[in-house]
Amino acid sequence: MTKPFLNRRRVLLAALALGAAAQPALAQDSVLRFAWWGGGARHQATLKAIAAFERKNPGVKIKAEYMGFNGYLERLTTQIAGGSEPDVMQINWAWMAMFSKRGNGFTDLNQYKQVLALDQFSAEDLAMGTVAGRLNALPVSYSARVLLWNEAAFKRAGVPLPTTWDELFATGKQFRQKLGDQAYPLDGELYDMMLLAQAYVQQKYGTPYVDPKLPQVAMSPAAALEWVQIYKKLIDGHVATPLKLRASLGGAEKATEQQQDWVVGNWAGNFTWDSSIGLRESTLDKQQKLTLGDFPTLPGAKNSGMFGRPTVMFALGRNSKKAEIAAKLINFLLCDPEAALILGRTRGVPLVDAQYQLLVKEKKLPELELRAYEQIKKQKLAGNIALPSPLFEHARMQKFMREVFETIAYGKTSDQDAATRLIEDGNALLRRIK
Repeated sequence: MTKPFLNRRRVLLAALALGAAAQPALAQDSVLRFAWWGGGARHQATLKAIAAFERKNPGVKIKAEYMGFNGYLERLTTQIAGGSEPDVMQINWAWMAMFSKRGNGFTDLNQYKQVLALDQFSAEDLAMGTVAGRLNALPVSYSARVLLWNEAAFKRAGVPLPTTWDELFATGKQFRQKLGDQAYPLDGELYDMMLLAQAYVQQKYGTPYVDPKLPQVAMSPAAALEWVQIYKKLIDGHVATPLKLRASLGGAEKATEQQQDWVVGNWAGNFTWDSSIGLRESTLDKQQKLTLGDFPTLPGAKNSGMFGRPTVMFALGRNSKKAEIAAKLINFLLCDPEAALILGRTRGVPLVDAQYQLLVKEKKLPELELRAYEQIKKQKLAGNIALPSPLFEHARMQKFMREVFETIAYGKTSDQDAATRLIEDGNALLRRIK
């Protein structure tokens, strides 16, 4: 073997070694971390969308960090506190009040308008993710509470589907007389029933529990008392499943679709997010038929009382060193047609109209979910759904409200004492967490 050939061989081997050494460094520089929570369908769809994004962006690799909802907030809180949060993260809308009180907890997405199709979002949509003038997050979808009824169960009871509050309150006695003590017109976790009772009070008095703009209780003492009383009316009137009953059947917060009484139609309704319709419908046996109910409204109501807000949002980590690529990933997930077909409604009906219209055209949205979407959209466009205070869904506020209503559910306090606590202790807590 001649020396010139050996020299050329050494040069070639050196070049190959240099390339092999450089390749991992390049890949590492282009790795993005993306964290989300959800169930199996959301995980599988998101992983497919990530693969599609990587194909369109050679050299970029996405590290998926996904899990169920339990423990996700705790992990994210630790990561954000330590400055090691993911580049892109799925968050709840209310978490901005926890992580970004002054708007600097996440990267301001306004800095990346060149890669974000912000014109696909309305001013109201952008406002939902804006804190102190900074665009902290973009909404994936918009969700609100709707009433679902099992038509077959109501037929067995000989009761028409309720359209007014009075009709709703009357269904409990009717179901009990016709179908027995195990039959309830409505099921829901404690929080579900708190929100339904709040809707009645908000229609009557014009205010939710927490002021949307100020860290204070908005309800008057009379309204707070009626909030307690309406909750009790739902339970004592056999309209909604009691907390004690749910607790005895595998846990007070066990999902409705996992309850056998729901599956066979003993529990005939649910007050839930429209994004949960598929889950609720998925476990019903063949004798049951789910439909969308009218949202009951008091005559002369000052507010619809419908509780709506972003389903989930995507935020960009404040410490991300690859913010522009991360912003491109967010834009792909929210606006790209291919992503829309892959993700479908795994995070609710897409808020971006182009993605929504594509899913409608491709018949990817079930009829019941479309009807719920249109019911919510109509109320939203009419200005009848007020964005709640993010402090209402603050973890500490949620814990406090649940504790108060648990004492009511278990008969450990009077209506008046519970209402007084909701006002006085509620205001004290809001001042601490504002």
